[in-house]
Amino acid sequence: MTRRSVFLQWNTSLFFYYILKVFMLLENENNKVLKAILVGISLPGTSDLENKESLKELERLVQTLGFQVIGSTQQKRRNLSGAIPLGEGKLKEIAKITGGTGVVKSAVPLRKNKAKLKLEEEHEAEEEEEEIFEESTSEYEEDHEKIVGKAEAVVFDCELTPSQITHLQSAFGVEVLDRTGVIVEIFSRHAKTREARLQVEIAKLKYLAPRIREAGQSERQGSGAGARGAGETAVELDKRRIRDRIAELRREIASIQKEQGNRRTKRSDQPCVALVGYTNAGKSSLMRKLTGSEVLVADKLFATLDTTVRSLYPETHPRILISDTVGFIKKLPHDLVASFRSTLDEALNSSLLLFVVDSSDISWKSQLEVTKAVLSEIGVTDETPARLVLNKIDNLTKEELAHLKSEFPDALFISTKSEKDIEFMHHFIRDFFEQDMLEVDLFVSYNIKGVIGEIRSLFRVLNEKHEDEGIIYKIRGKKETIEKIKKIHNL
Repeated sequence: MTRRSVFLQWNTSLFFYYILKVFMLLENENNKVLKAILVGISLPGTSDLENKESLKELERLVQTLGFQVIGSTQQKRRNLSGAIPLGEGKLKEIAKITGGTGVVKSAVPLRKNKAKLKLEEEHEAEEEEEEIFEESTSEYEEDHEKIVGKAEAVVFDCELTPSQITHLQSAFGVEVLDRTGVIVEIFSRHAKTREARLQVEIAKLKYLAPRIREAGQSERQGSGAGARGAGETAVELDKRRIRDRIAELRREIASIQKEQGNRRTKRSDQPCVALVGYTNAGKSSLMRKLTGSEVLVADKLFATLDTTVRSLYPETHPRILISDTVGFIKKLPHDLVASFRSTLDEALNSSLLLFVVDSSDISWKSQLEVTKAVLSEIGVTDETPARLVLNKIDNLTKEELAHLKSEFPDALFISTKSEKDIEFMHHFIRDFFEQDMLEVDLFVSYNIKGVIGEIRSLFRVLNEKHEDEGIIYKIRGKKETIEKIKKIHNL
């Protein structure tokens, strides 16, 4: 069955949920600016500062999609379990901003036995205890008094279950999104290469699969001879087709990765530097300055998703490669980490890691920990040489800069707006790789063909002297590469 026929056979429950519900709302930016209110859930073990930073980051994510954030609010909860992750009072408070009822619509009443009634009584007791917990803790942030206009979407700074989203939408009367859905949509919009688009589609389908049941149809398709029997429901068919599509996508990605692996093998002898760090830390700006390439630079989260590999410019001998990897973020969905594992392999195979951070961001230390944690997931160890690059120092005061220099004496302090700092980075990268290189004399006979081009591309030629029978090169290069050239050409 072709891919086109698979898509045409997807029934209306999947199609309308996927197209008309969440992602149609997200793609409304070309028509009008939608207003959104943000909701943070403060759980035990997280500080007020961490909650505020996370909510601020969610605001930037939502703005990247074109929403206008008109306010935010937080509430302390013991956990995210239950039919709704909010207390009754907070539910009604947000409903006033969205124009909803603040009441979760009940399903069709079912006959309840004694065991079910007992469970409900226990649940109600837990809810009362939860309300007492909320009232007894420190006050949570409330911006609803400053909010102007009616919110058309409510975005939660956590991942919600499908049933929770359904219940919240019935109470608010508007679309409800979670952090994972927002990030997946941003990745979907910004993916450019074939591999990135396939990876994002897998993550999107995984996010969609458990949520299609809310729009599903209850009737079952016939099965067996004469189409008799229970068969599968429409939702079951949708989920199976999603699994088939994911399997097909993974086969396509495997083919692309095989080709990429061949390219990596060809350049394995060349030194490579990987720029890694939090999204919007300035990696792409640094990449553009170091390589002279037209890499996209924008003041947005996840402006670039595709790994770019370019040569250090002005070009060195041997040539040094610079790779710009996808940025990281807190609470990055695991499906996206898994999907972009091949993209992050550039960091895994690099000779030097440069951890680029925005030194003017007060939370850059926690962002650095997020970056290291994600790299650890893909197998990057402390054995790989690494240096910390504190970027955007032009946004710091003299006192702040002096404090950072005393605290991190081995870090590299730069601003990508300074040509002097870019020149400093260029010399640092070149000197880093040359410190382990050897200087040797190499005699090349005029009778040997093709070796001169290899020498000039693989080594730094310090001097050359023409003799009657050949050329004596004084070169600087890696010991392993020198031995390899000598063996191949019998030098």
